Amino acid sequence: MKILDRYILKDFLKFFAIVFISFIALYLIVDFFSKIRMFLSNDATIPQIAAYFLYSIPMIVSLVLPAVILLATLITYSSLSKFSEITAMKANGVSLYRIAVPALGVALVAVPFLFYFSEWIAPASFHKTEHIVKVDIQKFNSKGFFKNNAIWYRSDNAIYNFKYFDVDENIMQGVSIYYLNPDFTLHKRVDAKRAQWKDNQWFLSHWLSTTFDEDNAPVLQWGDLKNANLPEKPDDFKAIQQDVERMGYFELNEYVEKIDDEGYDTTKYRVVLAGKIAFPWVMIIMIFIGMSFSFRSERGGGIMQSLAVGILIGFSYWIVHAVFMAMGQSGKIPPLAAAWAANFLFSAIAAILFYRVRT
Repeated sequence: MKILDRYILKDFLKFFAIVFISFIALYLIVDFFSKIRMFLSNDATIPQIAAYFLYSIPMIVSLVLPAVILLATLITYSSLSKFSEITAMKANGVSLYRIAVPALGVALVAVPFLFYFSEWIAPASFHKTEHIVKVDIQKFNSKGFFKNNAIWYRSDNAIYNFKYFDVDENIMQGVSIYYLNPDFTLHKRVDAKRAQWKDNQWFLSHWLSTTFDEDNAPVLQWGDLKNANLPEKPDDFKAIQQDVERMGYFELNEYVEKIDDEGYDTTKYRVVLAGKIAFPWVMIIMIFIGMSFSFRSERGGGIMQSLAVGILIGFSYWIVHAVFMAMGQSGKIPPLAAAWAANFLFSAIAAILFYRVRT
């Protein structure tokens, strides 16, 4: 590594650390004040509160890392421009493309880091924070769990099992309900292709009921539509259904393949799955956008203006990305197009901006 690379990299990592710590601290402060009433009302102890915020940090890292890369790039190269160091480098025959190498190298390392960090660390920490809040602090007695890509829920006199729960439409797919006797023997089983919450009650579609009489002989009933008279409401099951945004890529991929093989619509999940691959690459785009506006300040002298415009363009990525993801989840565009559209659009913008910079 040349002296110039070490010099730029030192500044970049310094500003990266400052922005990184600032983002995490700001996020934790906002989160603290949003949850302080919940902590106080449930008599949460200081160790419980500290553990909650400690385990929140990995999820924060996975969310803010691209923004930190962008701001570190803007500040580093704007600082070099402000003190005419960019001009001095160019005067010695060093092109802007060469000057960009240290930051680009950091981004290339950050891309696989963010993917695997979001795969292995962030989901586990998220589940830990959920456990701390619901079980340790709120003393919530969980009646269900998500295991083997299926949802299990225990009520007072029945056990529910369903393959897939659409939390937006309040529809359960692949439903099985087991009613137990006081001695825990099976009294009745109800299977249905799906259950839909409508008019404040559950309706079973294409159902089959098996009741066991005193001689343990099965008595069958079936039909196309039936009011299930279930005491549980959608919110009872939403607490168990895993948030696909919080799953790792491989876990979500296994879940999608399983429910797809069973004939359920996986469009929404495939969009999220593709997004988990596409999102880390935004850091490369942020590097080029950040440097383009930083280098502009060398000629115009407006460092703060360049920072403001660069941040505006950088953060607008998240808005555009969210719009395309929503279009993909609604089925208007294919999942891959939805996940990568913002990347391709902003890559084109970054290429044009960087190309127009005088090297």
